Amino acid sequence: MAGPRHRAGAPLKPARSRPGPVTGLLGGSFNPAHGGHRRITLFAIEALALDEAWWLVSPGNPLKPSTGMAPLTARVGSAQRQARRARIWATAIERELGTRFTVDTLKALLKRYPKRRFVWLMGADNLAQLHRWKDWRTLARLMPIAVIARPGYDGAALASPAMAWLGRFRRPLTSLRGPERWSAPALVTLRFDPDTRSATAIRQADPDWARRFGNRPSRDAVTFHMIPGTAE
Repeated sequence: MAGPRHRAGAPLKPARSRPGPVTGLLGGSFNPAHGGHRRITLFAIEALALDEAWWLVSPGNPLKPSTGMAPLTARVGSAQRQARRARIWATAIERELGTRFTVDTLKALLKRYPKRRFVWLMGADNLAQLHRWKDWRTLARLMPIAVIARPGYDGAALASPAMAWLGRFRRPLTSLRGPERWSAPALVTLRFDPDTRSATAIRQADPDWARRFGNRPSRDAVTFHMIPGTAE
């Protein structure tokens, strides 16, 4: 499982001094989660020698409209189904932390789990708009970032304002597989055969997908707390 919880409020340790498990963090709406999410996560686990990955199912993305967003319980349910039999844990911990922006979530996780080492996983589509995120430079200083190539977005990502700043911190893949890997800022690019699946296409093909997961409470795979049903 994801391991014991740690008390909040502990001092924020430098990334390289953390002796515990190595966890990749992939955030998103997961509206719904699909095989593409699973495939890129398993690839990142293998490429970066991660012990596990957490899918941070967002209660609400500030950069995405709420229209068409399924209830949190349905999105977590879809993520839990896709994560079965893998070292992937779907969590709605942001709801519990009360954080809305990624930088605040990462700060809270580093304090709550002081022995863990984290890598932020993101697609090239998110790198292209990273400069719009709250305190994105601070985010980059919290933990290494691994960017996963995504068809159609590589050009925009390379030309983005965030890449203009992060480019000086690019590291080879091997740099995240040794003891020194936890220095930040650090940016690694992961490339593999593209996966064209998308949540948008799934919603268009199956508009009622969320009904299959109902609106029942479920247990969080990281905190082990119950996620209450919600009609949001």
